[in-house]
Amino acid sequence: MDLHAIVLVLDSAVRLSVPLILAALAGLYSERSGVFDIGLEGKMLVGAFAAGAASAVAGSAYVGLLAAVGASVSFALIHGYASISQRGNQIVSGVAINFLAAGLTALLGYAWFSQGGQTPPLTPEGRFRNITLPGAETLRDVPVLGEIYVELISGHNMFVYLAFLAVPFTWWVVYRTRFGLRLRAVGENPAAVDTAGISVTWLRYRAVIICGVFCGFAGAYLSIAQSAGFVRDMTAGKGFIALAALIFAKWRPWPVLGACLLFGLLDAAAIRLQGAKLPGIGEVPVQFMQALPYVLTVVLLAGFIGRAVPPRAGGTAYVKER
Repeated sequence: MDLHAIVLVLDSAVRLSVPLILAALAGLYSERSGVFDIGLEGKMLVGAFAAGAASAVAGSAYVGLLAAVGASVSFALIHGYASISQRGNQIVSGVAINFLAAGLTALLGYAWFSQGGQTPPLTPEGRFRNITLPGAETLRDVPVLGEIYVELISGHNMFVYLAFLAVPFTWWVVYRTRFGLRLRAVGENPAAVDTAGISVTWLRYRAVIICGVFCGFAGAYLSIAQSAGFVRDMTAGKGFIALAALIFAKWRPWPVLGACLLFGLLDAAAIRLQGAKLPGIGEVPVQFMQALPYVLTVVLLAGFIGRAVPPRAGGTAYVKER
């Protein structure tokens, strides 16, 4: 491939990795606090639907974003109530969130818009448009550097830049703030945190709320930034891939970025190679290329990360000793 083709694949990989980065960081906050969350998919889906529906009605992308965050946080609080307050099984609660989101978004989509479960196409005001960075037009004709800056760095919507800025911000919060220290501690030894006079319940609820906010951003990106409306089941397993990336990265922010970019690159390469003829093989079936990112996700998790040790108190409800 020439430079232009490589830049286009990398540009596609960046765009495809954004919802994975946001959802994986969401899971990082929740699971670092000891609340396992396989409901990332469901929260992303309900956020995408809320964003598309609100933006279609109000004609404002920012109203859609607020709706996405509100809906996602509401589902996160349901998971928190079941897992933290009621000490329920966190895996079962996460599965229930996924099923509830899939059914509810389809039902409301049919009932409200009568368009097969999707929202009406959005107006330009209802979407987040791409941002041209300073100097992009000036550097456009510069060989190599200009193409990289114009195509790969500039020309993305705000969620792309927000996702990449969220990685160092999350690293700073988790490893350099008092909240981050307590967050890591409550995921490892909640009894010690409780003994120090810190509310384990409130700390975990805050982590769950942050998880909901990030999932809301991821869902809004899918429906009102990357696309022009909500389509039924548009998350298409991205929440599960984000969870796989989180495990692959061993619950650390910078490796999360690398893992999500890798999965985004695999997805972009699969799209690029659809219908292509490979030497000695011929045309590769479209279905194989669509399944390739998921197959490689399993292979990478099975053979390349070694032992991923989750937070010791993860998945276990804390019962305060009297």
